[in-house]
Amino acid sequence: MITLIQILQVLVHIVWWILIIQFILSVLIAFNVVNTHNDFVRSLDNGLTRVTEPLYRPIRRFMPNTGAIDFSPLVVVVILIILDLVLGNVAANLRYGTPL
Repeated sequence: MITLIQILQVLVHIVWWILIIQFILSVLIAFNVVNTHNDFVRSLDNGLTRVTEPLYRPIRRFMPNTGAIDFSPLVVVVILIILDLVLGNVAANLRYGTPL
């Protein structure tokens, strides 16, 4: 059971890093540091958007429209951090035999 929880934690960390990389890339694109005319940059941006959009879409339904600022990535990151904490506590409780 602990191994399964550790696998879930690794997946949470991978998703967290994907969100961070997408954020950094979007800032670099917005400030014209990297150009989307480059095939690699465009492919990376499209790929990251396709991976993260299913995570953002349900949250955007409930978030108020704030104009140009999208807070759904922040909400997803907070949810991932909370999920990681919960999984860590469950693993620790299972490991040391304390009741949940």
